[in-house]
Amino acid sequence: MNGSQPYRVAVIAGDGIGAEVTAEAVRVLSEAGRRFGIGLAFEEGLAGGAAIDAVGHPIPEDTVALCRRSDAILLGACGGPKWDRGPAALRPEQALFVLRKTFQLYANLRPARMSPPLLGASPLRREVVDGTDFLIVRELCGGLYYGAQSRTGAGDARSASDTLPYSAAEIRRVVRKACELARLRPRRQVTSVDKANVLETSRLWREVATETAREYPDVRFAHMLVDNAALQLVRDPTQFDVIVTENTFGDILSDEAAGVLGSLGLMPSASLGDHPPGLFEPVHGTAPDIAGKGVANPLAAILTAALLLRYGAGHEDAAAAIEAAATRALADGCRTADMAGTAPALGTRAMTDAVLARFA
Repeated sequence: MNGSQPYRVAVIAGDGIGAEVTAEAVRVLSEAGRRFGIGLAFEEGLAGGAAIDAVGHPIPEDTVALCRRSDAILLGACGGPKWDRGPAALRPEQALFVLRKTFQLYANLRPARMSPPLLGASPLRREVVDGTDFLIVRELCGGLYYGAQSRTGAGDARSASDTLPYSAAEIRRVVRKACELARLRPRRQVTSVDKANVLETSRLWREVATETAREYPDVRFAHMLVDNAALQLVRDPTQFDVIVTENTFGDILSDEAAGVLGSLGLMPSASLGDHPPGLFEPVHGTAPDIAGKGVANPLAAILTAALLLRYGAGHEDAAAAIEAAATRALADGCRTADMAGTAPALGTRAMTDAVLARFA
């Protein structure tokens, strides 16, 4: 990051609670910038259902242009029942696919770290989940979500197909990213997840992953079938350090990881390519049933802001300070409604205030 130029963040609030929690993430980023001397410049754009309502398209060219001239994209959740009808190309979620493909954001990072104050929120026994701290690296630009689709026939003769294409180059780059990230962690361990006993694509995945891992002799590398990985995540999540896997498996396993922690409201994510901008978004969805009520949990968006500073702007100190402040707020009993149970709950803004008050 050039110290003489501000770090430019495209802010796309999205739909539902996206606008509420994104605003809180910007508050936290602004305070982190002030405290750590990071020059940040924010510019807003439209995507998702809000863009459909405004201009008839989920990702207008003005928004793509904004992202192109930015260093990072902070995105709220997109979608909702209001926009579920109509052609697939005009649904809110297309905004995500366009941004991923346009900027080749092939590595989706979803950290799953058990916060000690929330051990009781996990559906797993405390002794099983205590110490959980792993990172899922999901390939994001290939596989079923981008393969050719078809549907033919009528009545009981109807049939449909989806193809799952991957090239060696696509596999190699995401495995390299996983290994490089593992080098930054104390355990330096990568588990590559596939279905090589059934799928030809997975056999290629395992072959290329094995080749690529040889470039990183300081990283312990192992393979695991996806069905076993799903089992191991709930049997012993602490065994994992970095998990790398293809698009569909990563989508499923990362939501399972949220279940291990006990709430999607705590799950941030970062989508990275080889060049800026990266895309940073919480993964909890738009929650239209509580939108506008001021009760949404902002922590996933706040922790996403930390990832933006860590993986986008390169400010580990500021990122760690945000994460530590969130942990201190939780340790002091601060909870939003989704985590409070029968105890008093804070609203969205008040929860952010609690985090800001605990910046070291």
